[in-house]
This record gives sequence, C-alpha cells and structure tokens, in this order.
Amino acid sequence: MTDGTRQPPEAVPESAAKPAGEIRARWAWVEAEVWTERMLTALEQGVNGGKWHSLIDKVYALANLRRAFAQVKANHGGAGVDHVTVEEFERNLEANLEKLARALADQSYRPQAVRRSWIAKLGSKERRPLGIPTVRDRVAQAALRAVLEPIFERDFAAQSYGFRPKRGCKDALRRVDTLLKQGYAWVVDADLKSYLDAASYCPLIHESWLKSVAC
Repeated sequence: MTDGTRQPPEAVPESAAKPAGEIRARWAWVEAEVWTERMLTALEQGVNGGKWHSLIDKVYALANLRRAFAQVKANHGGAGVDHVTVEEFERNLEANLEKLARALADQSYRPQAVRRSWIAKLGSKERRPLGIPTVRDRVAQAALRAVLEPIFERDFAAQSYGFRPKRGCKDALRRVDTLLKQGYAWVVDADLKSYLDAASYCPLIHESWLKSVAC
C-alpha cells in the first residue's frame, strides 16, 4: 500500500558515512563475513558509476559459504533431487563447501533440477506447488543473497514490506494504521490468483547472474 507519494528508502541516509561503529549498527542485519566496514561505507556513499565490481569472490568465500550452510540447516528443509539431506551434506561439510567454492570461482557451477512437492493451502482444499532445490544449491543461493541483498535493499521503496530484512506484515499494518489516523480512507487489497504458477520464473542462481556479479 502507498499513500500516493514516492518516499525515499528509509534504510540508509544519503549523508556522508559516519564512524565505522555507527555504520555497522545501521546495517546490523548484514553478514559480517561478507560486508566489511569499508564495503558498508561504499554502500552508503555510493560506488563509482553506480556499479559494484568483482563481488563473486565474496560469494564463494568459505566463511560466507559456512554461514550460508548454517542458515540452510536452521530451516530444516528436505533433500532435493539428488536425495542428499542436510545431515549428509554436513558429514563432509568442508569438502563439500570447498568443492562448491571452486565451482563458483571457475564458473563451472550449474544448479540442479528443483524437486516439486505439493503442500496444502491454508483454508482450502487446493494444494500449493513447492520447489525444493538441493542442499548444495540452497547454500549457493544463501551465499549469493548475503552479497546482493544489501545492495538491492539500499534502493527499495520505504513502503515495501514483503520478504525484506527486519520487515514484515505487522510493519505494514502499523503503516496502514498511521495513514488511517492521518485521514486516508481507502485501502486496496489485491490478489492475483496463482500468479507464481503462471508467471515466468527466473531461478535465483543463474549463469547470467554469476557472470554479472563477476564482471
């Protein structure tokens, strides 16, 4: 929902960078294994030409991959098409992460197929399709997200709440409540039926993405 005016992103001020501790505090949710104070300063002040370069080495850094695996493990997800569970992947964790790092570094990495599963829709007899990547691919996705998310978050609109760090439905409801108290009287609730089933889908990890990150 929006009140009809474009508001600047709230996440980061446009002012010059403050001391490192203040910058880290403003970006406390980012992965410290990836985002150094120097990178956060560049994030706030802007980079030359508006383009980041040579980020792929941050993606395949072992510290980032270890953190990414910890996130995957915490989600308690199932195995993908290769039938490798999180527990099995963890048994040879360092070797698996090193192999993944090499594949990402030399651009030989290719995601495997996604296992299709069906889950019940809440309050309906219909079922919702769910795609389950392999554990390896989920680690790669989490590692890539750790690098790219702060860059995109820098420019997202203030009135956007879905699937963003430190934001959720309750924040959107608080904003609606504020607007109602300010005198706004209209609320538009729209839902596109089965949108994700019909829309063209581009996987998070894609060869063209990796090339763009590596340039």
